[in-house]
Amino acid sequence: MKNLFKNFVIFFTVFFVVAMLFSVFNNTKQSVKKVGLETLINQINNQEVSDIIIYGNELKIILKQGAEEVVKKEVGETFSEIIKNFNIDPAKLANIKIEVKENEGTKYWLATILPFLLPFLLIGVFIYFMMRSVQGVNTRAMSFGQSQAKEFGKEMKNKITFKDVAGVKEAKEELKEVVEFLKQPQKFIELGARIPRGVLLLGSPGTGKTLLARAVAGEASVPFFSISGSEFVEMFVGVGASRVRDLFRRAKKSSPCIVFVDEIDAVGRRRGAGLGGSHDEREQTLNQILVEMDGFEPNINVIVIAATNRPDVLDPALLRPGRFDRRIILEDPDLIDRIAILQIHAKKKPLAKDVSLRKVAERTFGFSGADLANLLNEAAILTARRNKKIIEMSELFESVEKVMLGPERKSKILSDKEKKITAYHEAGHAIVAHFSLHTDPVHKISIIARGQAGGYTIKLPNKDKYMHTKTEFTEEIAVLLAGYVAEQEVFGEVTTGSTSDLRRATNLARKLITDYGMSETLGPRTFGEKEEMIFLGREIHEQRDYSEKIAEQIDKEISSYIDKAVYQARGIIKLRRDKIEKVVKALLKKEVLEKEEFEIIVGVK
Repeated sequence: MKNLFKNFVIFFTVFFVVAMLFSVFNNTKQSVKKVGLETLINQINNQEVSDIIIYGNELKIILKQGAEEVVKKEVGETFSEIIKNFNIDPAKLANIKIEVKENEGTKYWLATILPFLLPFLLIGVFIYFMMRSVQGVNTRAMSFGQSQAKEFGKEMKNKITFKDVAGVKEAKEELKEVVEFLKQPQKFIELGARIPRGVLLLGSPGTGKTLLARAVAGEASVPFFSISGSEFVEMFVGVGASRVRDLFRRAKKSSPCIVFVDEIDAVGRRRGAGLGGSHDEREQTLNQILVEMDGFEPNINVIVIAATNRPDVLDPALLRPGRFDRRIILEDPDLIDRIAILQIHAKKKPLAKDVSLRKVAERTFGFSGADLANLLNEAAILTARRNKKIIEMSELFESVEKVMLGPERKSKILSDKEKKITAYHEAGHAIVAHFSLHTDPVHKISIIARGQAGGYTIKLPNKDKYMHTKTEFTEEIAVLLAGYVAEQEVFGEVTTGSTSDLRRATNLARKLITDYGMSETLGPRTFGEKEEMIFLGREIHEQRDYSEKIAEQIDKEISSYIDKAVYQARGIIKLRRDKIEKVVKALLKKEVLEKEEFEIIVGVK
């Protein structure tokens, strides 16, 4: 419909322009005066005529004063016969220049035929455009089963290499072999080696899976086909399988090349779990992928790289050797990797001389590569908003909190009572965290609302941790419940501000028992089995593998952990009540306490 409307507009525009041209042409012709033969005879007799030009059945008269006239004569009658019939004195014709001209071919056709032919030409052009639009629709309909993969050539713009990817050292080492095979395949073939046909990149969102795939294409300088798993599956039967065949057909023509399938879990889920009856379009698409990757025809020079953050739902046939031979796991970057990632994203940003990316990296524990890139971008935006030319540490630290918790809600104005409750709540978290032996140091306390939090306490580890003990978990539960206990101790009742803390503490206590096997009563085992169910949008269902009696014991154990944590938090708060009062006083005055200011009040941990 959009193209049809466009063609109508073009047609009427052309028609309007041509009509204007004909109107101007006719007006030009009508500006010459038409007279009869009697008038011409009188003008000749009065010697007013200077020139007579004969065009077939038309006489063009030029008078001595410069005016022009047109006289029509009978068809077949010559000018000599006219002079003879009207008895004009030949002497009066002696000073008149008489010239006979034949109609020129081009002008004759334009003047005679074009006015009749042009409308037909315009109608023909209009019909051509209509047919072309219909043909385009038919072509798109016929190409519905073709692959929608985007192809990037060898000389792609904004080429990315391994130098542009920080961290993930092991992943880059694994992928360098793929690059070397694409550059020098004969080196491996002579030794009887077969390069992995498929490489599966596993990792949380934002860890750099897509970036690594682009880096492989940039390093190898080969064609790169990029497509999402969701682009294969359509509501029409057979379209997904057709697109898979077309994708690999294009890839074979461009080999050696790389086929990158992002979010492959959209099409590669375990078969047999659907409720679609005898024919499941997604399963047929997956079957075609399995055949293309390891069928009877070997695709030696086509390497498939796929990315997903849900490896647990992939079909086992997709993961077996011969298809995705290698699984490369990308984890959140550690401190050294975070510094390297920040350095890459800070290259084109003007940083102040006193900016320490290490300090920023220390505050970003648990951040992915995408989070770090977003952090620096938010810092640049904040600097521009403040009309500064250089990014300083204050903007970087504020951006860390914005990415972590959300933007400040300065419009949310608390009453003095609510502000006081929030100050005691956050002081309780900070004091219990500071005076517990195995908790992380407190870096910042704030009673300014940010995101969904009315106030917050940030505590960060001095170094990256990969394993945690039961003692650390129990102290963490005590820290989570410290705000609840502080409100109860000071005001005699609690508020809704502890809702999130209670939920997190309960979930952590449940994990200690059901996932980590840290319950002394129930012993070293896990409880509950998670399985996938594709039904009405629900994907994860926990199936009980224990009795109701065990469920009751689990609830008792959770309550026991919570009670012990409350007792521990209450003991620290009662013992350090004077420190809490000092922290609350400082918070009510300044609203924000940094690590150094907090340690001046309570001492160094």
